[in-house]
Amino acid sequence: MSTAYLDFPSTPSRPAASGTAGTVPMPGVAAANSGASLPAAMPVRDLYVALRDRHEQARSDGAAWLRQQIEAARPLGDNLPDDIADLDDWIVQHTEQVGVDYRAYLAERKAGAPRRYFPTRSHALHFLKAVGPTKLVDGAWLYGILAHWRDPRFLGLIRTYLEELGDGVPAKNHVALFQKLLKTHSIDDWQGLDDSHFVQGAIQLALAHNAAEFLPEVIGFNLGYEQLPLHLLICGYELNELGIDPMYFTLHVTIDNADCGHARKAAQSVAELMPQLGDRADFARRIRDGYRLNDLGASTLSVIDGFDLDDELIAIMISKSQYGQNMHSDFCRVGGRSINDWLSTPSDMPAMLAALVKAGWIERGQPAEQSRFWRLIQGPNATMFGVFSDYEQQVLRDWIESDQVAPARMVSHRSQLRALDQLAEHKERPAAPRGILRNTVNGVGNGAGDGPAGELHLLEQQIAEMPSKDEAMEALRLLMAPHLHANPVGLMATRLFGRLLAV
Repeated sequence: MSTAYLDFPSTPSRPAASGTAGTVPMPGVAAANSGASLPAAMPVRDLYVALRDRHEQARSDGAAWLRQQIEAARPLGDNLPDDIADLDDWIVQHTEQVGVDYRAYLAERKAGAPRRYFPTRSHALHFLKAVGPTKLVDGAWLYGILAHWRDPRFLGLIRTYLEELGDGVPAKNHVALFQKLLKTHSIDDWQGLDDSHFVQGAIQLALAHNAAEFLPEVIGFNLGYEQLPLHLLICGYELNELGIDPMYFTLHVTIDNADCGHARKAAQSVAELMPQLGDRADFARRIRDGYRLNDLGASTLSVIDGFDLDDELIAIMISKSQYGQNMHSDFCRVGGRSINDWLSTPSDMPAMLAALVKAGWIERGQPAEQSRFWRLIQGPNATMFGVFSDYEQQVLRDWIESDQVAPARMVSHRSQLRALDQLAEHKERPAAPRGILRNTVNGVGNGAGDGPAGELHLLEQQIAEMPSKDEAMEALRLLMAPHLHANPVGLMATRLFGRLLAV
């Protein structure tokens, strides 16, 4: 049996003793039972929702599920150096290779190669929707680390979490950015995705609420997640070409840099938190376990590869058929059948689309505006206005024009640089001292109605009147949970936590 680490709980495959030194129980939630098992029939999507909403049983269910995922990921292997102490060189080599590969991509594009990931705008929007469950809990895996704010060894990880939260500035909070992106393009209906799309988000949430038991795994997961991947650069470039705001992706390119960003902090945290006594080899093994968790579930590339324009349009038409099958008059006929008849049999949607093409209602390979069916949806006399969402219209447009796809609207690469410049414009302004806080946050605008009678003023007042820094930090920590930090109160709590952390 291995020697227990100083300040860390025992390996999670073994039941942790009650009151283990260094563990930090989640306030208001009973300690996890390390021998618990996940209900066999529980979909990952349900676990994701339960963890996000902090249901009473979710923490122990998440811990049991994490153990299963750790075992499932072990056969995958990893590309970490044999000696965990060689991480600095490993990061440099990885970053250099990503740079070489990205330059090769740019050279291909300059020579006339098509977009590598997103041939159409609807493909890109589908991708954003499909990664929603992961991106909407971005940074969550580090939430449990906040409980260690007194320990300087954890400051690198805590700073990383605060930066994932944009240091409380809405325009830089990663979850708020992605929420806005989904809403802007009417693709925030991700709840019906299949289980594979919820795996990464559930892993992050399970780590968030079980950090006391899985600290080495949290450190390892963070090490893997914060390394700059090639696909992040390409996604940002191609989204920009398609006129879709790439800020969420370009922000990660800068903040995850290997010089002074999250990638470097991740490696430094491994060294700082490696136990000086106890079983260092077992600790390193558990870091690898956490690192491999990044490879489970739907990935960026698998989501991109899984899109098929024909299948997506048919799925949309099938969804519409259940609501529209009794809404048309019998005079509406295509291919010898009434529209109501077509829509009453969802499996006939591919045949209905073919009939619309044959009858001339849809002209494939031509601008969508030339098709009479499109003009029923969009235009001055659109009798079906509002039936299709913006995203669904984009899928239909791309499908109509797909035999002769027009070059995408090109957006100058300068707009990416402008987006990065905008980040520097969001700076906090100091304010007058008050109570336990040396600086209030009244001067930090967030556009969220922080007036004297509002929630934000009330939070500031409550924190200022708390008798100790410990109590203030704990109250703020609870408001910085994954499901809260992107709202106005959570954003202010983040600013206050960061301010108090520095004093």
